[in-house]
Amino acid sequence: MNERILPFKTILFGFAFSPKLEINVLETSRIAKFFNAKLLLLHVGEKTAEKELQINTILNECSEDNVTIEVQWKQGNPIDVITKTCKTAAIDLLILGALQRENVYQFYVGSIARKLTRKVCCSVLLLIKPSAERIVCNNIVVNGLDEPDTPLAITDAFYVANALGSQQITIVEELREKEVDVTIEDDKSLKKATIMKERLTNREESRIRKIINNQCEEYTQNIRINTQNIFGQRGYCIGHYAEIVRADLLIMNAPKKTRLIDRIFPHDIEHILSDLPTDLLIIRRDHLETKK
Repeated sequence: MNERILPFKTILFGFAFSPKLEINVLETSRIAKFFNAKLLLLHVGEKTAEKELQINTILNECSEDNVTIEVQWKQGNPIDVITKTCKTAAIDLLILGALQRENVYQFYVGSIARKLTRKVCCSVLLLIKPSAERIVCNNIVVNGLDEPDTPLAITDAFYVANALGSQQITIVEELREKEVDVTIEDDKSLKKATIMKERLTNREESRIRKIINNQCEEYTQNIRINTQNIFGQRGYCIGHYAEIVRADLLIMNAPKKTRLIDRIFPHDIEHILSDLPTDLLIIRRDHLETKK
């Protein structure tokens, strides 16, 4: 991890004056402390003496020690303002709240958060259950897709695990069934399909181990590392897996490009955004290129 010792140096949280404002400030300032980051609190809306007093009172009562916090007030369209601020303020991590559907124990990303997740140039952390008291992040699941940005996602996952004191990381590789292109008709074809799956599994485990050994060795000492291969639809499978194992955090690559058809027929990360199984960290490298 030599090229980015601290991947999240500046964090942005767009806050609203909701009943959860105090809890959100507690949670985001706690995260900033763990990441040794500066925290920028941004309110898109009118600045009034009453609002300023409210946020200052909360900061005086509940913000973490040794965390630099700046409050900004801006007018305009929330999506445009936050997207622009992520660029101009060199934000590394945008924290957004996700909403709970009424009457069911599932979560979804509100329209503003969903659009920001697709548009911003930095990594995004979606929180579904901010808490006043710290809930330890013990179990992290991270995608292991064979894609160019996966080493970055895995490296950041180990950094996050160390910063949060996590005990376990599971790297999940979602394999499509079509990669085992065998029609099972008898014992012979079943055996052939089984051998092909074993070869794919061994290949993927070797690739993941190489990433860990090359980029994450300094962060692996106190963490239990598991690998898991799943055959099925990408996005849906890893989200379901994270839910089944009760992961505290799911880490994914950011999508390369989201088209209108991808929202009509969801795939990969769109499946997860439609039904969040847990807190979701989306790793994006665009902001690194912006800073060069």
